Amino acid sequence: MAAGVRSLEWVGGRVRWLNTLKVPWEEEYVETSDYERLAVAIESMEIRGAPAIGVAAALGVALAASDFSGGLDELRSRLLRAIDRFSRTRPTAVNLFWALERMREVVSGEYANAEELRESVIKEALRIYEEDVKVNVAIGEVGSKLVEDGDTVLTHCNAGSLATAGYGTALGVIRSAWYSGKRVRVIATETRPMLQGARLTVWELVKEGIPVTLTSDSMVGYVMSKKLVDKVIVGADRILKSGHVINKIGTYTIAVLAHHHGIPFYSAAPTSTIDPVGRVEEVVIEERDPDEVRKVLGRLLITVPGVKVMNPAFDVTPPNLVSGIITEKGVATQPYEESIGRLLKL
Repeated sequence: MAAGVRSLEWVGGRVRWLNTLKVPWEEEYVETSDYERLAVAIESMEIRGAPAIGVAAALGVALAASDFSGGLDELRSRLLRAIDRFSRTRPTAVNLFWALERMREVVSGEYANAEELRESVIKEALRIYEEDVKVNVAIGEVGSKLVEDGDTVLTHCNAGSLATAGYGTALGVIRSAWYSGKRVRVIATETRPMLQGARLTVWELVKEGIPVTLTSDSMVGYVMSKKLVDKVIVGADRILKSGHVINKIGTYTIAVLAHHHGIPFYSAAPTSTIDPVGRVEEVVIEERDPDEVRKVLGRLLITVPGVKVMNPAFDVTPPNLVSGIITEKGVATQPYEESIGRLLKL
């Protein structure tokens, strides 16, 4: 996928997205005017990645407005119901709630009639969509300065175009370094159980001709011990002001190994991913369907049917293992309370 191609779009009052559950075998685009269908797409991970989820939810609220023909009060009630529905799709990624809060503020404003409210809601959703692409490009430009010519970067899960409205966060950094002429290589972990690294990250990088090697999640210690990794760059679903990084399950393990081997570990994310008030003990880690682990992508049973399963979607990497947090406004470093506060102007 070229960096300019977007996996999520607003098309004439409908939302169109690339179903990431079908990649890399099929490039299936789905289109709907039904916000409930879009909510299901987020829950089922047809649309996934913290920034993409936030953008999709905002567009979903716009869908609820675009096809409504009733009065102002009725429309406002419908939009608040849509916001509530999207808030229940996935609990961990903070971009979702950030985007929905922006939409709620618009819905709560004063309007002369339903049409005025409808136009304002759609305009705000499209603003969130366009902002995401611009912010990701800025993250790439900031982070590319940390990547040296000849570096091999290990990344986990997918933090590229398919996880955002376009360009990507962690992959945005890699893209920017590559486009600037640096000879960058990537090691992508498969990212069990949903294989976002094997399916999505590899697909994106191969599409653009960026050299990539796939490994199993359990190979990370091996490749680091062989000095095959210069830096680790991952995305994030939530970052606390304390510097705790909540990201795809397995990230914490990679950070521990990187720390042991003296390899810089970075998280790249927009400032909208930063939760400035949350505490680590309050973070809700999403538990997903046990069959995601029992089976490979719902197809092949790989264990004893009905065996008890642990399937947390995310884990928490403590700040002492994080070399820096790359945002569109700059790189936050230790002490994070101070550096993130400066970035957010708190």
